Amino acid sequence: MPVTGAWRPGDEPGRREFVTVFDARPRVLEAGGRLERLTVAYETWGTLDEHRSNAVLVLHALTGDSHAAGPAGPGHFLPGWWDDQIGPGRAIDTDRYFVICPNVLGGCQGTTGPASAASDGRPYGSRFPTVTIRDQVGIEAALADRLGIQRWAGVVGGSMGGMRVLEWAVGFPERVGVAVVIACGAKATAEEIALCSLQVRAIRDDPNFHGGDYYDAVAGAGPHQGLSLARGIGTVGYRSEWELEQRFGRGRQGDEDPLAGGRFAIESYLGYQGDKLAQRFDANSYIVLSNAMNHHDVGRGRGGLAAALRRVRCEVALAGISSDRLYPLRLQHELAALLPTSSGVQVIESISGHDGFLTEPDAVTKVIAGALAGIG
Repeated sequence: MPVTGAWRPGDEPGRREFVTVFDARPRVLEAGGRLERLTVAYETWGTLDEHRSNAVLVLHALTGDSHAAGPAGPGHFLPGWWDDQIGPGRAIDTDRYFVICPNVLGGCQGTTGPASAASDGRPYGSRFPTVTIRDQVGIEAALADRLGIQRWAGVVGGSMGGMRVLEWAVGFPERVGVAVVIACGAKATAEEIALCSLQVRAIRDDPNFHGGDYYDAVAGAGPHQGLSLARGIGTVGYRSEWELEQRFGRGRQGDEDPLAGGRFAIESYLGYQGDKLAQRFDANSYIVLSNAMNHHDVGRGRGGLAAALRRVRCEVALAGISSDRLYPLRLQHELAALLPTSSGVQVIESISGHDGFLTEPDAVTKVIAGALAGIG
């Protein structure tokens, strides 16, 4: 059955700010597509100093958005996804830094994405072009230009956000003071691509997907079941085998008997996580951003990973999650070996798997605060 209250275009904007970074001249994307009149939604905390030198860019993961800190409320389905890291006296100290978190290109929380109106006034839908991590960072650089920020004191992110941090450090080495890269690698792996492709297939196979042009469907008739299934598949990769065993084991859901057609508790959990996402996220954006992560490769067109990473000039703090099976520690160690400015990998001990960058605030605080401590 359709997910009650599922995401729809035009949801309230919350406290986001908006800027148009391209208007008359189209943006040519890495894969050859074009976008015009491109809008970026972002949120800020703290005060920009007179020299515009204290700005920190925070970059969200796949289903995050610009609401990195602050309470839930109108326009914000959830509290800030890094609320424990951003604020007065916290790792990203808003008494010291001007913090910006933009919604990513291709997203569904204010920045131009598949649900946005194209030049004919109708949602892009299936017409939305392929975007890459490199494209997303190019748009973030255009946002920085519009805001008059020539150099970031720091750029910080985990997972897909970490990919963009890396791309910033490689593509704009003169514009980054310190980079904090958590729980990602220099390129997408075969297993990551496999898991993302299965999630994309789950959405595309939903009979309510309509090739991506479902925005005119009656409320509740979009590909919400496909998106819910995709999120369930993703959740298995985001958490660790040991955590799932510890939390759920072979337990049944309530008084349901799996032998009689009832559910195991883990099945109920995955369904809950999927349905919760379908209430706040757009299926097309999930596809666009999943594909962007699959295309992630900082060495593409730059002579390979080693040559690309030699471009980096800023200090890079690398951290990985001990139980991460989606972006295992070997990927962060590969980065450390190739980056000329890395001092090694900080390991965040956690049974939470990849999601440790969200569920281990104390350890993540230590990584971020240590990296930003050297900023003048």
